[in-house]
Amino acid sequence: MNKIRSEHLSRLAYVYVRQSTLDQVQHNHESQIRQYGLADRARGLGWPEVTVIDDDLGRSGSGIHRPGFERLLAALCSGAVGAVFCIEASRLARNGRDWHTLLEFCRLVGTILVDEDGVYDPREPNDRLLLGMKGTLSEMELSTFRQRSQAALDQKAKRGELFMTAPIGYMRVSNNRIEKDPDRRIREALDLVFRKFREFGSVRQVLIWFREERIELPAASYGPEGRYIVWKLPVYNTLWHVLTNPTYGGAYAFGKTKTIVRIESGRKRLYSGTHVNREEWQVLIVEHHAGYISWDEYESNRKLITDNANMKGNMVRGAVKRGGTLLAGLIRCGHCGRKLHVAYSGTKGDIGRYSCQGSMINHGGPRCISFGALRVDQRVAEEVLHRLEPLGIRASLDAIERKRLNEDERVRHKELALEQARYEAARARRQYDAIDPDNRLVASELERRWNDALATQAQRQGELDSLREQPADSLSAAARDELMRLGTDLPRLWNHPASAIEIKKRILRTVLKEIVVVKQDHTIRVLLHWQGGDHTELEFETNRAGQHRWATDVGTIDIVRALARTLADQGIAAVVNRLGKRTAKGLSWTAARICILRKDHAIAAYREGERQDRDELNVSEVAALLGVSAPTVFRLIRIKRLPATQACLGAPWILRRVDVEALITARGAIEGPQSGDPNQLSIDLQ
Repeated sequence: MNKIRSEHLSRLAYVYVRQSTLDQVQHNHESQIRQYGLADRARGLGWPEVTVIDDDLGRSGSGIHRPGFERLLAALCSGAVGAVFCIEASRLARNGRDWHTLLEFCRLVGTILVDEDGVYDPREPNDRLLLGMKGTLSEMELSTFRQRSQAALDQKAKRGELFMTAPIGYMRVSNNRIEKDPDRRIREALDLVFRKFREFGSVRQVLIWFREERIELPAASYGPEGRYIVWKLPVYNTLWHVLTNPTYGGAYAFGKTKTIVRIESGRKRLYSGTHVNREEWQVLIVEHHAGYISWDEYESNRKLITDNANMKGNMVRGAVKRGGTLLAGLIRCGHCGRKLHVAYSGTKGDIGRYSCQGSMINHGGPRCISFGALRVDQRVAEEVLHRLEPLGIRASLDAIERKRLNEDERVRHKELALEQARYEAARARRQYDAIDPDNRLVASELERRWNDALATQAQRQGELDSLREQPADSLSAAARDELMRLGTDLPRLWNHPASAIEIKKRILRTVLKEIVVVKQDHTIRVLLHWQGGDHTELEFETNRAGQHRWATDVGTIDIVRALARTLADQGIAAVVNRLGKRTAKGLSWTAARICILRKDHAIAAYREGERQDRDELNVSEVAALLGVSAPTVFRLIRIKRLPATQACLGAPWILRRVDVEALITARGAIEGPQSGDPNQLSIDLQ
C-alpha cells in the first residue's frame, strides 16, 4: 500500500461498476454488491470522497459505446482522479484499445489502479507490464468465451434445434422443437394470407384486401410476462415477413442475417440484421416441421416477390403494371439484352408500343428496336391459349370454387374474432366476480376492463351481422353454365369484355419466363421461354408505313375510286352505305369520311360537268333525251338494247351518248309490243 501517496488521496477516488448483460443485472446481484463495496474499501484506504460510476450496467466491455467509461476517461483527463477502483481488469475493458488508452491516461496524470489483488501504478514499468498482461488475458478470455458459445450455437443449429424466437403461428415445445400454434384463429389467419397471395400474386394487393375488409392479423407484443399476441390490421412488412419466412414452408433456416462491423468516428459500430444471399445461409433443413405451405410453394412465392420488385434492374420482370399491353416486364431486346419500355399514345392513351432505349440512354444513339404492341400481344396470347386449352375446364371449376371460398372466408374470420371476444369478455367477468366488491381500487379497474371487453364483443358481433346481411353474391345456375362454356372456349373467355387485363398478365407471367424479340427490317422474331424450360419461336411481318389495324378494306377503296368519277362525296356515301360497307372502326360512311378516304388514297374528287365532258349520261338524262320514262331505260339496259356500265351493285348506270344516239338513229327499233299482250303500247320516238 506504499504506492498510495498523499497526492493520490488529495484527489477523488472513482469506482467503476459494470455488468455485461441485463440478465446479469437482474439476477447476478452478488457481483453488484462486490463492486459497490469497493466504495467502502476506498474510504478505508483514506479517500474521503468517492464517486461511483454505474452508467454501464448491462453493457458489454468489448468496445460498444459505453457512456460510463467515457465519463471516467473525461475525469482522468481533467486530473481530478487519484485512483480508479474495480474488481478486475475485465470490468474496465474487454479490448486492448480501451484498456491501453486507460493505462496511458493514468500514467500521464499519475492515477493508480486498485483491484481486489493489489494497487498498481502505471508509471512503474513492472506494474505497467502486469497491467498489460491482465488486459490481454481479459481480452483472450472474452474471445474464448465467444468462441465456445458460438461453436455450441452452431452445433445446435446444424441439428435444427436452435430457436431464438418462434414466429407467429408456432410455439416451442419440448426437445427443442416447434409446432403449430393450437389457437385456431391464428392458424386460419395465416392460411388466409397464403391463399390471398396465391390469388393476387402481390404483397401489396394482399395488404389492400386485408385492410379494405378490416381483417386483423396476429402480431407479437412484449410485456412484463413475456410475449403475447395482439390482433391488428396488417402493414406491408408484416405480410412480407410472413410470406418470405422459410419457417412457414416447413424448413429450418439459420444464418439468414449477419452482423457487419465498421469503424466510424474512431470507434467500432455494429450493424446487425444484414440479410445475406440464400447461398450463404449457414443451415437449411427442408421438411423440418409441419409448414403452413409446401416448400415448393414457398420457393414459388419468394421468386414471385423478387420478380415483382420494380427497382432491381433489368434482371427482374417487375410487378404487373397498369396499361393495355400484355407483355410489359416480360419482353427483352434480343440485340442488347435490356428490357423493353412501353409507351402509350392515341387520343385515349391506349395504343401501346414497345421500344428498347438502352442505346439511346447510354450512348445517345437510336433505339435498338421499336414496334407496335398489338400484333405481338395477339400472337403471344394465341400461342399461350393454344397450350392452355386442355386446362380450360379445370380453370372454370377453380373459378367457381374460388368464388365460394371468397364468400366464406370473410365470415369465417369474423366468427373466430367474435369467439375470441366472447372469451375475453367472459374472462374479464370472472376476474371481476372473483374480487371483493368493497375493494373499489381494484374492482373499478376490473369493471372497466370488463366493459371494454363487452364493447369489443359488440363491435365484432356488429361486423359479423353486417357481413351476413349483405345480399348473397353466389353464382346463379346460368352464370355457372356460362363459365363452364367459357372453359371449353378459352379464346372467347380471353376476349370477353369482363376479362380483366391484370388477370391476363398474371396468366402470361405464370407460364412464360421471358420473351426475347429480334427485329430485322419488317420481320419480327419472337422467342418464348416457357417456365418449364421449353422454347417456341414466332415470326411475323410488321405493318409498313401507313398501315394500321384501322385500315379500310381494298374492296371498299376500289368502289369509292370508281364512284368518284360519277358522284360527289355525299352520293358515294349513300351508295356505299346501301351496300352495307362500314369503316374500319365499324361506323357508317359520311361525306366527310369519304373525303378523308379519297385524300388518303389520292383519289380525285368529282368535278361538276366531268361526266358530260366524257359524253356519259345517266338514266334520267337518257330518259329525257329519248322522251321515255326511267323504267323504260332500265328495261332497255336489261334487254341489252342500250349498253351501260355500273361501278357496283346499287351504283348509277352510266351510258355513252354515242350509244343513245345510235338507238335514236335506228328509228322504230324499239317499236311494237314488248310482250304478247295486244294492249301493250308502242313507243313513238318522233
